[in-house]
Amino acid sequence: MARNRQRGRSAAPETVVETVDGGLAELIPDRDRPHGWTLLIDGAPQSHVDLDDPALLTFEYQRRLGHVIDLAAPPGKPVNAVHLGGGAFTLARYTAATRPRSTQQIVELDGRLVQLVRDRLPLDPNARIRVRSTDARAGLAKLPDGWADLVIADVFSGARTPAHLTSTEFLAEVRRVLKPGGHYAANLADGPPLAHLRGQIATAATVFPELALAADPTVLRGRRFGNAVLLASASPLPVAELTRRVASDPHAGRVEHGRALTDFTGGAAAVTDASARPSPVPPASVFT
Repeated sequence: MARNRQRGRSAAPETVVETVDGGLAELIPDRDRPHGWTLLIDGAPQSHVDLDDPALLTFEYQRRLGHVIDLAAPPGKPVNAVHLGGGAFTLARYTAATRPRSTQQIVELDGRLVQLVRDRLPLDPNARIRVRSTDARAGLAKLPDGWADLVIADVFSGARTPAHLTSTEFLAEVRRVLKPGGHYAANLADGPPLAHLRGQIATAATVFPELALAADPTVLRGRRFGNAVLLASASPLPVAELTRRVASDPHAGRVEHGRALTDFTGGAAAVTDASARPSPVPPASVFT
């Protein structure tokens, strides 16, 4: 099924509505940017992209992931990046714009969504971006040891992270694919009492010795449902610069690391494949 809804004057871009494997996809035109679009799946905002300015990141969590991309290597240096979860390919476009000649792989299970984005929001043909329509963990398994400078996980199905992408076994596979100094970043979503978020930090700590967490302070205090970006590595992280950038964002956030982050987990147990569960269902109010 596909249909368009007219908005405003006849010359204005139209909202694109199409059924994809994961539900109902909507591409909403940005009224302030002629080639800006927001992707929604079943009413849940997934990503925003401006084809004229791929270095623009408007979503709060994507800005924080953008900081991770910026700090993963010296400015402008090409990287090998893996994006688990494609959405509108926003972060891959950002990486290509800010780190030309980077080699990237997007792994997105929803083949119909991939085709919609390719058709309506085409990638720069000069960008070295390959898109695989397969499960994130299966796609990761196909990559060689030590290939990636950066692995970013931003995978949601029905607004929830699938269970098999929350375990120590999954993160062990991520670490296998990373170079010794590579970075892993994950977009996590949780609300009070933050059991999922605490468990994910505890899980990452069993695989990576260096961790940091960036989020809105109200989310960290368990006052509302929201996103948090977990950063992990086998090597020391650029915590000071990440803290400065996150605090300077339009929606200022906070970075936790070290003992404070350990205390935040509150003794939560690491998640294994046997105990894994999807992330919590967001309350309806999150998207209204």
